[in-house]
Amino acid sequence: MAVLISLSASAQEEKEEGESRFFGGGNFGLAIGRYTLISVNPQVGYRFNRFLGAGLGLNLVYASQKQKDVYGNNYYKLVQGITGLNTFVRFYPTQRFMIQVQPEGNYIFGKEIYYQPVKESYKLNTEIIPSLLVGGGMVTPTGRGTAIFSVMYDVLQKPGSPYGNRPIVNVGYNFSF
Repeated sequence: MAVLISLSASAQEEKEEGESRFFGGGNFGLAIGRYTLISVNPQVGYRFNRFLGAGLGLNLVYASQKQKDVYGNNYYKLVQGITGLNTFVRFYPTQRFMIQVQPEGNYIFGKEIYYQPVKESYKLNTEIIPSLLVGGGMVTPTGRGTAIFSVMYDVLQKPGSPYGNRPIVNVGYNFSF
């Protein structure tokens, strides 16, 4: 199981019409073992008002999985990389809850490595796979920022999606300065 930790930094500036905020940060995910995942997802955005924020982000993921082949005899390793772009919109119906929609395009590439009887490597087909993450979560303002817990789901469910048919859980903190 992989848990993503989200860290964001926010910059605030006062305008005559009211307060607006730029923010930056993103997610970091790590799982090590038979299945290895390293995920870095920086994002930048702008909080237009109390109800609406939007921004852009990158997806950078390395994943590998070691297992036996279909005959149960030989070990092989599947290695994949993902680079992608996303944009997101966050709606805050209350101060403590947000709804997020995040369309993405992820370029997926990789290889399969067979270790027996001799080491062989096969390149996987590369492709760009769209995803549409939809979800929401709790937002808890604290002294110097905001704690966030969110659950997202890829509603497109395209074959080869990096998210599969499972929820994506994010826990994080936005730093204000």
